[in-house]
Amino acid sequence: MSSVMSKESASPAAEKARGPSGDNRMKMLEATMKRHQYQADALIEVLHTAQELFGYLDTDLLLHIAKSLRVPPSRVFGVATFYHFFSLKPQGEHTCVICMGTACYVKGAGELVSTVEKLCGVKAGETTPDGKVSVITARCLGACGIAPAVVLDGEVVGHETPEGLRERVKGWLA
Repeated sequence: MSSVMSKESASPAAEKARGPSGDNRMKMLEATMKRHQYQADALIEVLHTAQELFGYLDTDLLLHIAKSLRVPPSRVFGVATFYHFFSLKPQGEHTCVICMGTACYVKGAGELVSTVEKLCGVKAGETTPDGKVSVITARCLGACGIAPAVVLDGEVVGHETPEGLRERVKGWLA
């Protein structure tokens, strides 16, 4: 198997990724897979690289990874949808991830989700129409000791309150 896709065999996402400026993200992804010798156990590492390169994992990209690593697409989609740090849709300029694990839920995560949804005018899993904020829920962040926990642009914040979260997110919407 060639480590660099030919122009004829590239998916529409791959063609779009190259873009008019000669963007080489697909080549960089191929280099990552080659470095891991196209082994299936490198799936998470390859998905991380793809997410960093493209910002999100679209269907064509996931299918390309499945084919390249010779794993069933269902496994690739399963991994990509299980972990909260992978996104199948473009994300906003800012991200608000709210943990919905048991400890966080018991300590008010549902109210945090409701607060942010009302403030942003979108449901969890969506991005505001202006592309400013993505509201995301996670099964568990593993931060039970500081419940309820949220991740705001990559920074974990514990013991969050609806008022505190509202103030932080308001700044993003301004």
